[in-house]
Amino acid sequence: MAVREELEAFLDEYQSTLSAYDAERTAVMWGTPGTIVGDDFVGALHSHEEMAQGLAQAHPIYQMLGLARVDHTVIDYVRLTGSLVRTRVRWHFYDGDDALLTDSDYEYLLRRDDDGFRIYVAVAIDEAEKLSRLAAERGIRLPGM
Repeated sequence: MAVREELEAFLDEYQSTLSAYDAERTAVMWGTPGTIVGDDFVGALHSHEEMAQGLAQAHPIYQMLGLARVDHTVIDYVRLTGSLVRTRVRWHFYDGDDALLTDSDYEYLLRRDDDGFRIYVAVAIDEAEKLSRLAAERGIRLPGM
């Protein structure tokens, strides 16, 4: 399978776990330790249990905003080695009527392990800004924002 096809298949599965609010299944798609980096946060999670707990913390925010499903577009990817791929992904967030709520860009460093790609580093490019803007437009006060 070509790298692009493998990457798309991985992201299709990842978006299905996000849309289902299934933090446990999403966490399994991460390698450990998994590192998340943003303007206001840097953290490394050392087990799938920690990752699932961390991912689940965002679910109430997404639910308050009316998120019903996510989709993605691969903006760019670079095969760094035989096992490492860096990719920029734009996530599209939709409500229950399938109307686009907002989008958000992430950079990921993925490594192909024995059973396929796993995320090892995620860099949040503009998620906090865009979710804050969406919340303000909807008159929702987000925790911590």
